[in-house]
Amino acid sequence: MSRKASGLRAWILQRLTAVYMALFVIYAALLWLPSPPASHAVWRAWVANPWVSIATLLFFLSLLLHAWIGIRDVLIDYVRPIGARLTLLALTGLGLLGCGLWVLQLILLAGAGS
Repeated sequence: MSRKASGLRAWILQRLTAVYMALFVIYAALLWLPSPPASHAVWRAWVANPWVSIATLLFFLSLLLHAWIGIRDVLIDYVRPIGARLTLLALTGLGLLGCGLWVLQLILLAGAGS
């Protein structure tokens, strides 16, 4: 795959993740702004719904992918020494992976508690 096509793929992925995140935030705002959850148990029961769990996991997957593409592009464009660039990319990837695993744990625990 050429570099031009690779850049286009990243651009499209970033736009698709942005659209999904925007739609999810609008849905959550329309649901919770008029009547916020009365307790943690209400929120937890909402997250325990399989469809909501999947949508929430997709939201955070989109968020992490969106962040990875943006940070990766900035590092590739502005960090010239290859060693520093690879180190920063690895640290960013590990940090985002850790965040993703944490969100997965939270969603699984919310589903297991109900």
